[in-house]
Amino acid sequence: MAWRDQFPGHIFSTRGWGLLGAGALSLLAAQIMGRRDLLALAVLLLVLPLLSLAGTRVLKPRFRVYREFSPSPVETSARTTVRLAVARTGAGTGHAIMEEHLPARLGESPVFRFPARSSAGGTSRYEYHVRSAKRGQFLIGPVTAEFSDPFGLSFNRHAIDDGDLLTVTPAAVELPGTGLAGARGHDGVTATRVRANPSDDDVMTREYRHGDPMRRVHWAATARHGSLMVRQEESVTTPEATIILDQRLAAYPHGVSGHGAFSSGAGPGATAEGDGHELLTCDAFEWAVTAAMSIAAHLAERNYSLRFLDSAGAPAFRHSPSAPDPEAEEYTGASGLQCIAESLAAIQLTGPHSAYRGRAPQPGQRPGPAANGAAFPGAGASRSRGVAGTATAPQAFDDALMDKLSAHRLRGPILAVLGRLTPAEARALSPAAGFGANAFALLVSDQATASGEVPEVLEALRLGGWRAVAVSARSPLAAAWAAFDEADPAMSAAADVRRGAGGRP
Repeated sequence: MAWRDQFPGHIFSTRGWGLLGAGALSLLAAQIMGRRDLLALAVLLLVLPLLSLAGTRVLKPRFRVYREFSPSPVETSARTTVRLAVARTGAGTGHAIMEEHLPARLGESPVFRFPARSSAGGTSRYEYHVRSAKRGQFLIGPVTAEFSDPFGLSFNRHAIDDGDLLTVTPAAVELPGTGLAGARGHDGVTATRVRANPSDDDVMTREYRHGDPMRRVHWAATARHGSLMVRQEESVTTPEATIILDQRLAAYPHGVSGHGAFSSGAGPGATAEGDGHELLTCDAFEWAVTAAMSIAAHLAERNYSLRFLDSAGAPAFRHSPSAPDPEAEEYTGASGLQCIAESLAAIQLTGPHSAYRGRAPQPGQRPGPAANGAAFPGAGASRSRGVAGTATAPQAFDDALMDKLSAHRLRGPILAVLGRLTPAEARALSPAAGFGANAFALLVSDQATASGEVPEVLEALRLGGWRAVAVSARSPLAAAWAAFDEADPAMSAAADVRRGAGGRP
């Protein structure tokens, strides 16, 4: 390593360190030789770098940064283009080295020079691409600028903006067509034509009213009734679907860990880089989130209005930091589907992890947090965001959920994406099937540890009218969805789906 690399490069340049060294030698020579001219030279050589350093710290150039993402938000594994525009707002000239800070999982931080060669009107424009294989909210930026004094003796580096959040939503998996929707038109609506009248002509006609266009006159009915009759519009009903997303930490007790999805503020679960908190999640919950997104997209294409609830009957996205409207339950149309995708971007497991209490700590696991029901980083953060603790946690599948479901009784299917259930929880959820036109349940659990309870849980759900399928985080989502079309609720295909070793959805 060169000797000059031993000195901090972010304070003085090589030229600055050289002047300081020459000044120190001149001062020593002036002391030994008694030469006043050497003393004056030493003072000059020492003061000039120090004045340059003070100038770069006091007279900081000011910049304005504009950043946009295209597209925004972006789906997982899809590329988004980041466009930067940097303009100097204060007095000053010269060049600066700038760096856009990126989370480690998004790749290497880009470095660029200001001003750019193609700058126009004092604004330099830059462009680069990022891609994330994980959902979440990522802090892009800030831009740090490193500039020097006119003599190139000292450097100063500081952030010139606060950065912006990039939301990465889970990508939907295309699901096969099933009989879930029942007898509906191609646009997803159900025509309400059947009334208590004996004739089809009478069902579709009514008396002429002033202003009705003549093209709607039904001549056959007019001849039969002896008065002018017109065709009436069909009454249509928009199908509804309720999706229950289980987010309880206790329902996903195996393999829970954080992955680096970053937010704008660091919390108790902050990463070492200081980019924000990690999502508390696991492979099984990621499978459940992808399933919820895929089901929502599948039904939205068929003009379903969607309602998202959690296991306690509350709005499913109440605790999601990326939710545009955390208290919303109902979503319709393309805008509603986009809102669902954004809400699922940073959703995480919530509540106490009771399954780990009283269990001997595994190698490398601290015994302390488990005793308090916060076995992993982020559990404390969840409680600080308003998630109820052990004593006040809302009960899953109780009357609150049943009341929500009964308010929309038989208006459409109920779909539940669940983690590991106990037999008692399955029996509590079982009657909810009676509130939907159909009831479908996907149980995402670890096959090796939950195999003793799964048959009893599935049986309890099926006795209540649910079509239930047990899957693992390795099961193909499309195969699990297709299994609902089997006539026998206890179909052998469910076992095949559970044993599936296909790729993750």
